[in-house]
This record gives sequence, C-alpha cells and structure tokens, in this order.
Amino acid sequence: MSKTAPILALTLLSLLVPLSRVDAAVVYRSDEGWTVEGDDTAVAGNAAEQMKKAEKMQENGDDSGAYKAYKALVKRYGQSFLAPKAQRKVGQLLEKHGDNNKAYDAYSYYLTKYPQGEDFDAVCDSMFKIAKLFLEGEKHKVLGVPVGTYGPARAQAMFEGIVKNAPFSKLAPLAQFNAGSALEKLGDYPKAIEAYQLVYTKYPNDPVAADALYQVGYVRAREAREGSYDPATNKKAREAFEDFMARYPNSEKAAQAKENIKTLEGGINKNTLEIAKFYDKTKKFKAAVIYYNDVITGQPGTPDADYAKGRIEALKGLYGEDALRAGPERTETGARAQERRKLQAKVDTVSRPDYVGPPVAEIKEKIQTGPAKPKLRTSPDSLGPVPAVEPPLPGQDTPKLQ
Repeated sequence: MSKTAPILALTLLSLLVPLSRVDAAVVYRSDEGWTVEGDDTAVAGNAAEQMKKAEKMQENGDDSGAYKAYKALVKRYGQSFLAPKAQRKVGQLLEKHGDNNKAYDAYSYYLTKYPQGEDFDAVCDSMFKIAKLFLEGEKHKVLGVPVGTYGPARAQAMFEGIVKNAPFSKLAPLAQFNAGSALEKLGDYPKAIEAYQLVYTKYPNDPVAADALYQVGYVRAREAREGSYDPATNKKAREAFEDFMARYPNSEKAAQAKENIKTLEGGINKNTLEIAKFYDKTKKFKAAVIYYNDVITGQPGTPDADYAKGRIEALKGLYGEDALRAGPERTETGARAQERRKLQAKVDTVSRPDYVGPPVAEIKEKIQTGPAKPKLRTSPDSLGPVPAVEPPLPGQDTPKLQ
C-alpha cells in the first residue's frame, strides 16, 4: 500500500465534511458516554446568547440538546456569572430523567466550582434528597432502566461529600448524622459511632446532636447484643445513654434511654446467672452461691432472682449452710496446685471486675518424652531417697480481653 494513500484519504474526507462541522467531534467521556462537542453545541458568541439557546431548547422539549448546550456554556464560559446556573440545570436535567447518580455528581461540581453561587443552598437540598434515596435503596439506572442498587455505601459517600463541600450549610449536621446511619446499615459499628460522635462535637447546638448521642448508645448496645459479650462495650453503651439523659432530660427519647439502661443492666445479671449455673453444674457450690446472690441483689423481683433463691435453698438443704459459706481456701503447695489455682482463676466471670478471659478449655497433658533424670548426690551423707521430680503442666495462658 502506498505511503501517500492515508494522506489522500484524509484529504478527501475533509472535503466531504461541511465547514461548519470541522471543529465538531464525537468523543467518549466516562461520565456521559458518547457525545458531540464543538461549535455545533456552542455556537453563541457569548454566555448570555448560549444561555438563551439552551433555555429555548428546554422550552421546546429538547432536553438532550439543552443538556449539551448548558454543558457547553460551563465549559466555554466557566467564569461567567451564568455558569453556575447552567451547571445546576445540568444536574436538574439528569435528575429529571432518572440518573440520580450523575445528577449528584453534577451538583457536587457546582459546590466545588461555584461556592459563592446564588443557588448553593438549593443545590445542597437536591444533593441531600438524592443521598436519602440511595440510603433507602435507590437503584442505579441506565437509560431509565434500574440495573442495580448502590445503597448505603453510595449514600455514605454522598452525605460525606455534602459535609466536606458545604460544612456550614443548614443540612451539614443532618448529612453527618445520615453518614452514620449508612455505616450502621453496612454493619460497620465502630465507624458509625465515629460518624455520630462528629455530629455533636462539630454541631453541638443543632437539634440532631441529641439524636446522634442517643444513637451512639444504641449502636454500642447492638455491638454488645450481636457480638460476643463484652462488658466494656456494655458499659460504654450505658454511659452513652446516661450522658444523653443528663444533657437532654426533656428529649422525647429520654424514657427510651432509661429503659435501655435497665435492659443493659439486665444483660449483665443474665450473664451472672449463667456463671452461677456453670459453678453449680461443676459442683463448685460455694462459688455458685456467691453468683446466685449477685443475681438476687442485682435483679430483685425478677424470675432470674427467684430461680437463684430457689437454688440456694436447695443447696443449703443438701449440704448445709456452713458448707456453702465462703471462707479462706486451704493453702496448697506444689507446682500442680499452683497451676490449678491459676487455671481456676480463668473461669468465665465476665460480669465481675476480676474477669481475665473466656472459659478455660479442657487441659490435656502433654506426652512426656521420658522420665526426668534424678538429681545427683554430691556427698556420701546424702543417703536419703531422692524425691521424684514432677513434670510441670503445660502452660495454658489465655490472652486477656482488652
């Protein structure tokens, strides 16, 4: 093929294209797909004429042409006082045709590009409304057809975008709160708590600050209930509700916070009852009675307390009150006794201050490779029997919960 063939082909193509379209080009952009850019979308000589052209297209029902014309105005006359209005129109047209995801991005561009725009607050309102739709399960659409769900993850990013780009807007506190709600829906409780805490630290005078503090207690309570029982989390949940009641005693949620505290305290006593039953089952009756008494004093008038009273009376009838009275333990000596006491201290006592770890698994003796060598006698006078060397038990240290 001749080297001049491509040049001749381009020359012929240029002759076939009308002069008015030489500067036009079909390009692909990730945010809008294939589109036409060039003089055919921005033929006006100034921003005012371009705005009139775009508005006329929109009035005549040509939303596609108006969309391109508004975008062309922002691109070509970005410093004009009409550019913010045109950018908002871009977002509105996208929203009108169901592409809320791109509409949000168009509005976000407005906030970053035109922070002094007269429609700043109205744009924030539109962004917030879209973010709420995604928080509630808005489906992503392509050409108006739902194809998937962004859901809470996208909503979180949207709300955080409002807080970042409009931190002093009237909707910023509520956007921060809803960012926490999105994280809570995602099951990321630690980050949700951080998001809620930011509400009442950054916006302490906003009405939503009270709701945020309540929600911190609620999320911590969910952590304690849904995960493995952690007395520290339970305690933090109660402290959050107590703090809420101290700061907002007249809140409509104050009564519920009080009930939540009782429920959390009941959870502690419930766990105490399980510990008492564990000692009862393993025939450590003195320890069982101690924990049964804790249930009685900590949860008076409840079925658990009645059960604890019944078991104490039954044990007294079987073994006598003196046998169940807690007293100093008999002093034990030797490596085995020391190890036994060490392991006994690790029984699950999560609701007590001396809690050091989860229940101890059954201890299995390690197989010894051979008997220990006897100690050599170093003098003829040492004629007594050589004491047997007891092999040490295998270490079974359990990591403490932090």
